[in-house]
Amino acid sequence: MLSMSEIETFLLHTPLQLQEIVLELRNIIASVAPDAAEVVRWGGLSYFHEGGGGIVSAGICQIGIHKDHVRLAVIHGVFIADPQHLFEGTQKYKRFVRIETYDEAPWDDLKELITSAARFDPRSTAR
Repeated sequence: MLSMSEIETFLLHTPLQLQEIVLELRNIIASVAPDAAEVVRWGGLSYFHEGGGGIVSAGICQIGIHKDHVRLAVIHGVFIADPQHLFEGTQKYKRFVRIETYDEAPWDDLKELITSAARFDPRSTAR
């Protein structure tokens, strides 16, 4: 994981209400995937299993910061169970959850999605 100093620099121009969401997502990711590598890519934070490949092939999730919300994206989201129907998106595999406020975020459900994404092995699917 990146140092707190690096995260503070990354979040420097991000509104406080969105910073809180990003930091909570980071905490969840660290708790369910302590081995995850964290890098700044594509304007956001990307998490992946470093020994399993790269950001896409071994991807867990991405945190994207937008003007008025945070987007939690799962690169292999189409393969992840989503019983609460939180995922949005029409890309071939990638799905995302839009999080607008900390207080209204479904944290337990997001933790389940991230846990499933961290356990998912993309080599297990037939394409």
